[in-house]
Amino acid sequence: MSLPALHAMRSAFPEDHIAILARPWVADLYAREAVCDRVIPYTPVPGRGDLVAKWKAARALNKEQFDLALLLPNSFESAVIARVAGIPRIIGYNRDGRGFLLSDSVPAPKIHRHERFYYLELLKSAKLISAFPEDSPIHLTPAPDAGQALLATRGIGLPVIGVSPGAAYGNAKRWLPERFAESARELSTALNAQVALFGSPSERELCESVATAIGPQAHNLAGQTSLREFIDMASACRIFLTNDSGAMHIASALGVPTVTVFGSTDDVTTGPTGPFARIVREPVECSPCLRRECPIDHRCMTRIPASRVTATAFELLKC
Repeated sequence: MSLPALHAMRSAFPEDHIAILARPWVADLYAREAVCDRVIPYTPVPGRGDLVAKWKAARALNKEQFDLALLLPNSFESAVIARVAGIPRIIGYNRDGRGFLLSDSVPAPKIHRHERFYYLELLKSAKLISAFPEDSPIHLTPAPDAGQALLATRGIGLPVIGVSPGAAYGNAKRWLPERFAESARELSTALNAQVALFGSPSERELCESVATAIGPQAHNLAGQTSLREFIDMASACRIFLTNDSGAMHIASALGVPTVTVFGSTDDVTTGPTGPFARIVREPVECSPCLRRECPIDHRCMTRIPASRVTATAFELLKC
């Protein structure tokens, strides 16, 4: 969601040194893009040790003598780190009781639009940019050749259908695994394609059940790729089937044709962007509810048949 704002920063300050303080598990997302000159890893530590980690991060930043800190997180701790680092200009939304720590305290916008504009509006309100395009798609640089080479090391040849049946926020966001399998199997047969299943280590069992239902052309890569490897492999996929998840954002940002099944969450505010993204959702009265678990019958997902996702995928492949 932050990438359009980071691209805007780079365009506004092409000659300036831009560093991104990022947690290690998302650092690869930024390190491969031209939005920054370098990524500084920040590793929080559970418990009381986290205070030491924050202090060390702030002192390390202090030695760098940065002129400006742009706080994309809303957290109090991000403002404390920037203040202890002695950065003279600290820009952020006045959230989480941190306004007194900011040099540029920006009121949070109340408009209801896609979340990527939340960060773009911060840049505009702070006068770092004068305007931004109304579409401002989320964009990542694809590397299909690198992805093809990585897939080949796993014994997977092209074409490849990417499938991500998990979702970190909760089960309410997950379409039925057996329907992912049914749709992927039909696409695989029609395209004579292999299927690569992606997910976190905790989703390996889920992905294995989907792979088993698809058949021998399916390969379970859940928990076996770094973020950088996943981005490269996803960029080599012919089409990607997913729930509302990080995998969805990455695949669509790479320009890969992406079909996303939405249920409990809101595609207006957090959906994928770009011309090759398609949303499948059932218009039920209780969706989007934004719940982690469905308290009733999960009708927003159970009423979506595999045939509907498959048809959407075939239609998208014609574009």
